[in-house]
Amino acid sequence: MSRLTGLRPADMDDEQKRLYEEIVSSRRGPGSTSAAPITDESGALRGPFEAMLRAPGIGDALQRLGAGIRYRGSLSGREREMAILVVAAHWESAFEQHAHEAAGRTAGLADAELAALRAKGPAFDGPVLDDPREACVLATARALVSTGDLDDEQYTAAVSTLGEADLFELTTLVGYYATLALQMRVFRVT
Repeated sequence: MSRLTGLRPADMDDEQKRLYEEIVSSRRGPGSTSAAPITDESGALRGPFEAMLRAPGIGDALQRLGAGIRYRGSLSGREREMAILVVAAHWESAFEQHAHEAAGRTAGLADAELAALRAKGPAFDGPVLDDPREACVLATARALVSTGDLDDEQYTAAVSTLGEADLFELTTLVGYYATLALQMRVFRVT
C-alpha cells in the first residue's frame, strides 16, 4: 500500500499545482496514448509523479530530466524501452514494468522479448541479438544495473557501437529510472 496520500488538485498549494499542470499537460497527461495513465479517476497523479509533488522544486527538475530522456534523446524507442525494462526488472519496480512493457510493445518489442527482459537472466532470444546496437544497449544496461560501472572492455564496446553521446544518454536513462524505482520502492508506489 502506498505511503503517500494521493494529492488532488484542490488540495495542492500553488507550486504543487504548477508542477501538476506541467506534468499532466505534457505528452504523459490526459489524452496521451500511454497504456499507463498518470492520473487516477480523482485526478491524483500516479507512479513516480505523485512523489514529485512533495518537493516541487526537485520534482520539477526530475520530471524535466525524464521528459528530455523520453522525448529528446536519440536512442530508438526499442533501445530506450529495453534499457528501462532492464532497470525495472533489476529494481523489481512493478509500476515501471507495467508502464514500460506497454511502451515497449508500442515500440515493437515482442512478448517473448518482454518476457526475457522481465526474467533478468543472461539469456535473451529474439531479434535484438541480431541488431548490434540493440544488443549493445541490452548488455550495457545490464552491466550498469548489476555493477554500476563498465569495465574497459565494456566501455570500449559501448563507445564503438553507440558513440559517446548515446552512451551518455544510456547512462543517464539508467540512472534516472533507477532513481524513480528507488523512490517508488520507498513510498510503496505500485
